[in-house]
Amino acid sequence: MTTTSASTLRPPRRPQGGTKESLFIWEGKDKAGKLVRGEMRAAGDSVVKSSLRRQGITPAKIKKQAMSRGRRVTDKDITLFTRQLATMMKSGVPLLQAFDISIKGTGNPGLSRLLNEVRGEVETGSSLSHAFSKFPAHFDRLFCNLVAAAEQAGILDSILERLATYKEKILAIKSKIKSALFYPGAVIVVSAVVVAIIMIWVVPTFKEVFASFGAELPTPTLVVIGISDFFVEYWWLIFGLLGGSVVAITMAYKRSVPMQIAVDRIVLKLPVVGDVVRKATIARWSRTLSTMFSAGVPLIEALDSVGGASGNHLYMIATRSIQNEVSTGLSLNMSMQNTGVFPAMVVQMVSIGEEAGQLDHMLSKVADFYDQEVDDAVAAMSTLLEPLIMVFLGVLIGGLVVAMYLPIFKLGSVV
Repeated sequence: MTTTSASTLRPPRRPQGGTKESLFIWEGKDKAGKLVRGEMRAAGDSVVKSSLRRQGITPAKIKKQAMSRGRRVTDKDITLFTRQLATMMKSGVPLLQAFDISIKGTGNPGLSRLLNEVRGEVETGSSLSHAFSKFPAHFDRLFCNLVAAAEQAGILDSILERLATYKEKILAIKSKIKSALFYPGAVIVVSAVVVAIIMIWVVPTFKEVFASFGAELPTPTLVVIGISDFFVEYWWLIFGLLGGSVVAITMAYKRSVPMQIAVDRIVLKLPVVGDVVRKATIARWSRTLSTMFSAGVPLIEALDSVGGASGNHLYMIATRSIQNEVSTGLSLNMSMQNTGVFPAMVVQMVSIGEEAGQLDHMLSKVADFYDQEVDDAVAAMSTLLEPLIMVFLGVLIGGLVVAMYLPIFKLGSVV
């Protein structure tokens, strides 16, 4: 007696509306009498039975399983899946079998469920790009457009490999920026916690000691004690306002496009950090356009996805302007120059690429150059921030300590 996986069977169509689905583990026999097992998402066991019978399977056991959401599907998960799919397609593994291998190989139930749903869409006759487009939270327009172009040209394995390389490099840039900002961010948070502890618990103890002196306290000490009294009295208000402000600003940023544009503009103007973000944005913009253009996507159509992939609203607006001007017949390099957000070197490289008919190659060179620039800028920023952070901590914590010990020093000089 042999068994087969549920992945070779067609899943039922997802119900329309708000019908809640559950996961069912089933077992039965096919037309040849072979034992088959698998799992299926459906609104009830009756739906599973009817779906199996339509496929020529006589169900024997159907058991409802609790559906675990699993951890969140991240960009890293999608990047790894893309690389795996590209490798298997290059090796001649059939598409559905490649999905089966990826589903079994992942340790994330959320990703496994996502890939299973994509596979189900493909098995019911949808193109791979159309199946991916059903899940825009994980597969963006750029991803779907490249896969669609690859399917039309019959070069899916090659484009998937390009797409995997692209996503890996974009992920690397994001990781570098996050690592560069993590250290100062962590120091600021730790400093705030230390100051709060000193103000709420340490300074009041010193205040009681100073009260027994009966002497006039120095001005710095009085200022610190006044701030401490405010912390002790209104700590709930301070932390409430801080937490509420963070939540309010975050929600407003997500919902307000003008605020997103304003924040992106401010970030680009910040010293040191702004330079790193600008270079990373240009690297993503150039690599995205290079990848799409080399895949055979027309320039105007490719620009639809490039702006969003840049990760900065100013460059999204600039990309829309470029798209409008290119559609009227203006060259890409002139359109880029008119936006005023691209360095002269980038515009010149694009101009050379257009004249030589190697635009994708030149854009790739620009992306590689700015990737290296990001590496150097992050290293320089880390080197610069370390002494600045040490000075900041020294002044903050040292100032508090000195202010609290001034009365003791003054008392010692009198004695």
